[in-house]
Amino acid sequence: MKSAYVLGPIMGGLSLLGPTAVQANDDVLQHTANPAEQVLQTVDYGNTRYSKLDQINAGNVKQLQVAWTFSTGVLRGHEGSPLVVGNMMYVHTPFPNIVYALDLDKDGVIVWKYEPKQDPSVIPVMCCDTVNRGLAYADGAIILHQADTTVVSLDAKSGKVNWSVVNGDPKAGETNTATVLPVKDKIVVGVAGGEYGARCHVTAYDSKTGKKVWRGYSVGPDKDLLVDPEQTTALGKPIGKDSSIKTWEGDQWKTGGGCTWGWFSYDPKLDLMYYGSGNPSTWNPVQRPGDNKWSMTIWARNPDTGMAKWVYQMTPHDEWDYDGINEMILTDQKVDGKERALLTHFDRNGFAYTLDRATGELLVAEKYDPVVNWASKIDMDKGSKTYGRPMVVERYSTEQNGEDTNSKGICPASLGSKDQQPAAFSPRTGLFYVPGNHVCMDYEPFRVSYTTGQPYVGATLAMYPAPYSHGGMGQFTAWDNLKGKIVWSNPEQFSVWSGALATAGDVVFYGTLEGYLKAVDAKTGKELYKFKTPSGIIGNVMTYQHKGKQYVGVLSGVGGWAGIGLAAGLTDPNAGLGAVGGYTALSQYTNLGGQLTVFALPE
Repeated sequence: MKSAYVLGPIMGGLSLLGPTAVQANDDVLQHTANPAEQVLQTVDYGNTRYSKLDQINAGNVKQLQVAWTFSTGVLRGHEGSPLVVGNMMYVHTPFPNIVYALDLDKDGVIVWKYEPKQDPSVIPVMCCDTVNRGLAYADGAIILHQADTTVVSLDAKSGKVNWSVVNGDPKAGETNTATVLPVKDKIVVGVAGGEYGARCHVTAYDSKTGKKVWRGYSVGPDKDLLVDPEQTTALGKPIGKDSSIKTWEGDQWKTGGGCTWGWFSYDPKLDLMYYGSGNPSTWNPVQRPGDNKWSMTIWARNPDTGMAKWVYQMTPHDEWDYDGINEMILTDQKVDGKERALLTHFDRNGFAYTLDRATGELLVAEKYDPVVNWASKIDMDKGSKTYGRPMVVERYSTEQNGEDTNSKGICPASLGSKDQQPAAFSPRTGLFYVPGNHVCMDYEPFRVSYTTGQPYVGATLAMYPAPYSHGGMGQFTAWDNLKGKIVWSNPEQFSVWSGALATAGDVVFYGTLEGYLKAVDAKTGKELYKFKTPSGIIGNVMTYQHKGKQYVGVLSGVGGWAGIGLAAGLTDPNAGLGAVGGYTALSQYTNLGGQLTVFALPE
């Protein structure tokens, strides 16, 4: 790859850093530098979900109107967002993961359609609806990671398949719901399957041929993890030999989970990619003594080799299915007067973490929902033996309470104070905007045996709104990641399962499970606009510019874990891993759908 200026994350945006030997993907960088387009689900490599477009602003957003719509022809949950490259828009769907290429110069006429032929037996293996978090664009190709784990490179102009490769085995419980990361000459992908006892990994494929380059597991022997016992660190100290398998009993790591179905970030300057690993298997903590490393962990890896530079385990020996896959947002901000390269992560466990992304040093760890009660705090005393660990409240420890005991009133519920729905960051305000859940649970673990390809959960859950609060199950929160404090928070009746978008117009957009697209003032949180789309929104709001005009788009189509009851027609309150009972009322507010709605200011 020729020498070039590299764009790196600074204050959450992308700025010119000057010539460097470290190269990201030049094509992706050039496109992400153009706010008229969107080529990554994360908007930029830093996962800031911030747009420099400001034609739509806090003063005129109330005038937004529907400009046009597009039906996807598919029901179930629509996560992720369309991409825009030049005059083309690329729209994806849930299973069977159809891809449409629409010509924006011709009123959205369909230029090509890709419809993969997937075995429908994949559907019941998918944990929490048939969602897909979208496409990525790089070097003239659209990259799709299908539900059956097939990774496909499509020619962006014709839809012709460049290559495809199978990343996992649905018969062993491995599926996919996530997007991909195009970085340098590689496509990086994860895999889901923790509820089936899969041992999960991150894999890099050659972007031109689809050939596997490296694979790093979350749990297991050092050679599988792609770690150096002396060079890979945790909280500044070498992790040491066999750091993972020492924390599992016998061969339990072989069905250990640690899945990677979340988001990827990348820092071109440090040449490190970041992501989180999920829950250990099974959900019954009594069956798997130990810290179960490196599930529930933030990872920093070199994208060329896959070698891990540092790790940080947020929830050792997870007892609540708090997962750890939520996005890592990269910003450059001043800490004590000194510019620091930061990583901010809003974990399912209810704590927001701010770390130095070069070293993995833990700087801030505070609750971003006040009702969080399973732990009193994260130990921030560097001299303590429990430094960096949560201080678990015994009453809410499902292991200490034991198998077949229903531990009640645990906050948050397993779907977390925030699930995968990505937050946004505005360099104009210095705040993070967090779509959230405000949900608690009862959790009863029970003994379960492992059988390849069969559910390996081992817990019964019931979910409900956080008691003694605003009565709703959601909130949209502005967060200061340096102080570890809430700046403002808007209550919502249902969980906010949509990804946020912050813009240079000082507007923040998000969607609600009832189907509203909402716009709020980035500084105050004041609601400036709302419009009810045909179905509940669990997609991520996006914006683009075409022929000098700014548009805002969002996919409607209720579903996901919170909407699984409605999406899949489930009625047992304990079904959907406990979510069906908690969201029963949702059916009074919306119905199934699959539509893209695009908004603009009037002429």
